[in-house]
Amino acid sequence: MMLVKRLDAVRERTEDLERASLSTWATLASETKGRDRHEEADRLRTAFQVDRDRILHTSAFRRLKDKTQTFIAAEDGHYRVRLTHTLEVAQVAGTIARALRLNEDLVEAIALGHDIGHTPFGHAGEEALSAFTETPFRHSEQSVRVVERLERGGRGLNLTWEVRDGILNHPWSMPEPATPEGQVVRQANRIASLNHDLDDAFRAGILAPRDVPADVTGILGPTHSRRIATMVGDVVATSLDQPEVRMSGLVHDAHLRLRDFVFRHVYLRPAAAAERDRAVHTLRSLAVFYLENPGELPAAAHADEPRDRRVVDFVSAMTDRDALATFRRLFLPC
Repeated sequence: MMLVKRLDAVRERTEDLERASLSTWATLASETKGRDRHEEADRLRTAFQVDRDRILHTSAFRRLKDKTQTFIAAEDGHYRVRLTHTLEVAQVAGTIARALRLNEDLVEAIALGHDIGHTPFGHAGEEALSAFTETPFRHSEQSVRVVERLERGGRGLNLTWEVRDGILNHPWSMPEPATPEGQVVRQANRIASLNHDLDDAFRAGILAPRDVPADVTGILGPTHSRRIATMVGDVVATSLDQPEVRMSGLVHDAHLRLRDFVFRHVYLRPAAAAERDRAVHTLRSLAVFYLENPGELPAAAHADEPRDRRVVDFVSAMTDRDALATFRRLFLPC
């Protein structure tokens, strides 16, 4: 009994440290809105630390290492994949959270889980599977479905409300996250994505550093590290002792100009469109096959759900390699 009390004191001490050291605006683990299913508090870890660990140990998280970030089926190990993107987002978000004295454990849990439901082949996969859903397929919604319904044999991870809110609302197309920690991840996701996709475009020879518009480099900086440092520093300076996390108008406008530049010259280039079309064809062919042959689907924990929902869950969980290998097996001659 004495040992149990001593272990309980470890978590309680961490919660006390949060109350004493974090910003007025920070989300305290001891004040979480809780989980859908009641659980006894962990003896060593706060609620957000538990969530981070649960996400890290999922099969869905491990599959991110073989899912496209921007360059589809890139064999060169120097290009980012969905897992390395996730780690870069977590690093940027952690730096911002630490500087703002926000809850780093909550930030890390959201960052590690934000893309856990992403499709193969990046956003082309979302486009492909939208043909089989009533509303456009959103990876953030699928990420929440993964942690609520699909992991642990259909029981889900039973994460806290704050982590699920941050995962759901991390894209800019979604409502603002309810916590400043969720807002940090939202900013970090944009900062990391934009800069590492540009860096990968340089590596691929699609662009050269001199191609970046001068009105962007004049504000954000001429190098990869300088641009990230400028944007991160601006978020911190603008958000310090404020209830919301945001960039200044000057840096935000430069960031939007850089985003437009990357869209035109990287995401929407003709070669990318051809890759996207092939990826869409691959995933839609797989989805149609499993809709017509439901017996080929693996046994599902939620077998009572509609067939199209189970097909979308199965295909979206595939890695790029899984999808390509399955397509070859099903549709190409031996």
